[in-house]
Amino acid sequence: MNNLLISKMQRPCVSYMTNIPDALAIKVEQVTDLPHALQHLGLQESRPTLVIVGGASGLTQEYYTCLQRLFEEKIVPLAEKFQAYVVDGGTDAGVMQLMGKARSNLGGTFPLIGVAAIGTLILPDIENTFADAAPLEPNHTHFVLVPGNNWGDESPWIADVATALANGAPSVTVLINGGGITLRDASNSMRVDRPLIVVAGSGRTADRIVAALRGEVSDEQVIQVAKFEKLTAVELEDDFHSIGEAIAHKLSSK
Repeated sequence: MNNLLISKMQRPCVSYMTNIPDALAIKVEQVTDLPHALQHLGLQESRPTLVIVGGASGLTQEYYTCLQRLFEEKIVPLAEKFQAYVVDGGTDAGVMQLMGKARSNLGGTFPLIGVAAIGTLILPDIENTFADAAPLEPNHTHFVLVPGNNWGDESPWIADVATALANGAPSVTVLINGGGITLRDASNSMRVDRPLIVVAGSGRTADRIVAALRGEVSDEQVIQVAKFEKLTAVELEDDFHSIGEAIAHKLSSK
């Protein structure tokens, strides 16, 4: 398909040119519209669902290089094995960029869905005065564009889109590195009762959550995430075996 399809619920679909020629997108205004919107994108089948949250612009080169291996050696092969839906923030930075590049490099066929607040994006022919606006990651297959003008406005939507996609199938959120918004992402996974895997040793928010498990952090929001009964902390090993094992277990169990 040569166009990015943006449609508002209860309005006719309109085509919109983009520099991502093979992606489909839909704009939604209300959470209750999600099942119909996803069906409109051809994503109506219930599947295991993997949510990726974490570092964007704050990833150092050292972490980026290490995490590139993690995505290519474990995360993307597992998504392909389970033919899972993969959901992230959809912009061309950090873990979202790593996910898109790894899927492309390995010839992945699983759906990769970016969920992004429309006011934070650089889109063709749409003027945006948001100073930190970002482009969409070009290797994603689908986008759900949601209301919002600030980073983090997409956070509850990521959780709700993943729930609608899984539709009863197993799902898990993997938290890697990250800043303040990543804590919000973790809280939203807790809200929908989605298991949360925190990659210890990946830096910043992930490591703060793990430190809270040891009683070494006083930040109440971090402590609340650490108390989540469905949280699993997994070390960033050189062979990534434990991370892969934890993800596979969650995607294959009810």
